Amino acid sequence: MARKLRVAIVGLGFGAEFIPIYQRHPEAELAGICQRNPASLKTVGDQFKIPEARRFARYEDVLAAKDIDAVHINTPIGEHARMSLQALEAGKHCACTVPACTTVDEAIALCRARKRAGKVYMMMETAVYTREFLHVQTLVDQGRFGRLQFLRGSHQQDMSVGWPEYWWGFPPMHYATHAVSPLFSLAKAVPERVVCYGSGRIRAEYIARYQSPFAVETALFKLRNSDIACEATRSLYETVRQYRESFDVYGEKLAFEWEQLANEKHVLHTGGENAQRMETPDSGHLLPKEIAPFTTGGVYDEANQHLSFFQGAGHGGSHPHLTHEFVRAALDNRPSAVDAPVAAAWTAAGICAHQSALADGTPIEIPDFTKV
Repeated sequence: MARKLRVAIVGLGFGAEFIPIYQRHPEAELAGICQRNPASLKTVGDQFKIPEARRFARYEDVLAAKDIDAVHINTPIGEHARMSLQALEAGKHCACTVPACTTVDEAIALCRARKRAGKVYMMMETAVYTREFLHVQTLVDQGRFGRLQFLRGSHQQDMSVGWPEYWWGFPPMHYATHAVSPLFSLAKAVPERVVCYGSGRIRAEYIARYQSPFAVETALFKLRNSDIACEATRSLYETVRQYRESFDVYGEKLAFEWEQLANEKHVLHTGGENAQRMETPDSGHLLPKEIAPFTTGGVYDEANQHLSFFQGAGHGGSHPHLTHEFVRAALDNRPSAVDAPVAAAWTAAGICAHQSALADGTPIEIPDFTKV
């Protein structure tokens, strides 16, 4: 019998969505769950029939467990870098929700730790595994777009109700990966330099937390070794907009534009004044049959909602794809599709963009994380 990857999920809010995927993945085993809150740990453990011995209240105990191969981190943003570094230093494969870190120094440390450990790291970026992205990526790879000329992304969200306090006043571009990752992936390049401007102003008590005044931040990225430019816009507070996590792609033969309203259908521009609404196919056929149904349903639904999942329109069926890529990368002993240097570049793009906005649009260089 082939060996299975034994994974512990750390953080059981949004993280609970991945529990049944690991339980049903033919090459993985859910080896533990970890949550500091004992009531939540019991509730989730009972719901998914997790043995008492595999329920951990302390992250340190997960890392010390010799029969756990990997951790999947779904904790607050400020913990991501620290916990990822600890996992790699403990000899565990590490998956971590976005963003990978909050400073450029943390991004550099993550790349170096990944290299030292020789273990798999993967930032679990949903935007590059949605059914929309996978379909457009196929069209690009088939040459249907011709030469790519410009890409634009956005992530606009109202986080004023229902979110933990640490989100209040969070710099928009410090959580930019959903907006920028499809652009950089389709362009097959990483950002080299950014110019960003902040716009508007949020309430004083929000500004005080992170010293970030802007309601909206919009950035223009120059890509490394590419003639394509990319634009991205982020907002979190006091800017009215239906949730939007989008990307647009403009090529010489074809263009794709994200729908304006939810469930309105995306648009393909086919030349001249010709355009059509696009049906986006499901992506379950790309996955093992045991987890394919999770592209269209999961733990969270209309009756049992988590804000990140509900506002994000189910994250486009991405969760089983992320899980499968992480499991296969670990078992194949190869870098994941969003390895540490890629994750660092995508995350630092936003960090550096915010630095530019605070400096009134001064251009900021983004490190080449393949060389750290």
